Amino acid sequence: MNGLSDDAVELYLQQKSSLDQLKMTGNALTRLSHSLFKDSKGLRAITIDDNLISVIEPGTFEPLSQLEMLSLAKNNLEHICDFKLYQVKYLNLSQNSLEFFVTREDNRLYGLEVLDLSFNKLLYFPIVPKMNYLRYLHLQNNMVGALNSEAAMVSEANSLYNEIMDKNIIRKNNLHSNWRQMPVTYIDLSYNHFRSFPLETLSLLSALETLNFSHNCLQNIIWNIRDYTDLGYHRLLFFPSLKHLDLQSNGLVHISPLFLNALRKIDTLNLQDNSVQPCALSDHLRSSQSTQQRNLNTSCVAFGQLRTLKHLSLKGNNIKMLHPNTFQETSLVSLNLARNAHIVMHVSALEGVEKTLESLVMSEINMTSSDLSLPCMPALTQLNLSNNHLDIIPSSLSCSPLREIDIRNNHLVSLNHSLIHALSVNLNLMYISGNYFNCCDSKWLTALNESEIKLPDLNDTACFTGDGNIMITEYLKSSSEKCLFHREAQEVHFGQIFIIVLFVFVLLTVFIIFTRKLCCTQRSFIV
Repeated sequence: MNGLSDDAVELYLQQKSSLDQLKMTGNALTRLSHSLFKDSKGLRAITIDDNLISVIEPGTFEPLSQLEMLSLAKNNLEHICDFKLYQVKYLNLSQNSLEFFVTREDNRLYGLEVLDLSFNKLLYFPIVPKMNYLRYLHLQNNMVGALNSEAAMVSEANSLYNEIMDKNIIRKNNLHSNWRQMPVTYIDLSYNHFRSFPLETLSLLSALETLNFSHNCLQNIIWNIRDYTDLGYHRLLFFPSLKHLDLQSNGLVHISPLFLNALRKIDTLNLQDNSVQPCALSDHLRSSQSTQQRNLNTSCVAFGQLRTLKHLSLKGNNIKMLHPNTFQETSLVSLNLARNAHIVMHVSALEGVEKTLESLVMSEINMTSSDLSLPCMPALTQLNLSNNHLDIIPSSLSCSPLREIDIRNNHLVSLNHSLIHALSVNLNLMYISGNYFNCCDSKWLTALNESEIKLPDLNDTACFTGDGNIMITEYLKSSSEKCLFHREAQEVHFGQIFIIVLFVFVLLTVFIIFTRKLCCTQRSFIV
């Protein structure tokens, strides 16, 4: 943060042959000249973030044969027309004004492993070096997908490439040709402008394992790919290595079964904050046989197709119904159903995954104890039932080896002592605040207090006595005194009831005897 100008920096770098790393963050550089590093050719890492650079002269970085890390983030660069840094492994160009990134096709091997083009103005996928080691590609917060279709985007990217390279005849699809050979395992495309899923482009990435496609504008994922035959068959595309897919906040209603079928190794699927409705099991079968248009009309998602799926988030989807066996044939280990306030769960909704589920989140689903029916889940270790209307905890949980449970903000007055005793064998962590606990009905609390279970929110937990509400921690200090009046009142109450019942019984007995005697006397008088 020295405010150095272009000339001052060039003067500073003279005769610095032993310089290994250079950091010039927060200066006033506007242009990088080809002579800037002529005396510093041993540089391995350069960071020139947060400057005003808009021009990089040809030959500026190419002579730096040992350069592996280059960061030019937070500058004013508008385009990269001919990337030629064969030696660089890490390149950060985030937070510039880049509209495109193009590499001339050649037969050289590039060392590039990480490319960060996030927070720019890209309209197209970058045309990266054809031969590279690229593993991580950051494209979040751009304008990719703003064009009408994937085909239009690819076509314009190729036209741009030919224009930059002075090629008058378009001979091939340079974008797809280069992407087909990328060994990328991670791509972040969140916060872009996609209205359709770029199936053809992304399916080229045979090594892709993690794709963040959150916060776009998809609404529907349909199998909209070009057919190269007149037979009318759908061309088969697959994502052979994709394990982690994030589709959060896309307004999704429908996901084509053909797309789901292409996710051969999917492990984690995040559908939070969409409008996805799970299909009934019978719909699973129909969806694999019906046409795409019919599937679009059903507007439900058949999760049973995802045999390898282990982690699923359906948080905030406004789900109306969980049908029987909704997730059957998946391999679910964790399931998040939070913030579905109108959900109705069939008693068999979790059938098929009850033996594999280890984590279940059902917070903020407006559920009462009569609505909630959980099966025995022998693998369940984490359960979140917070922010509901529960007054009883399901007894079926006694067969689960729970290590963590969250029951905050419900309508609980007491907890089942035997259930707490059963859970305490494995339970490490429990959240209980925000309920209506009765201080004087607290065998469960004594059991918890004597166990090794951690209660992080105990200091925030209140309970009530005959005198009003107090904090549970205060009650535990003098529980006998706080509930003495309560017990005496109970004893007096039961004593009074007994006396009243006895008095009524005696009164009735006397009345009956008197009535009988009166009747006998009247009969004698008549005779």
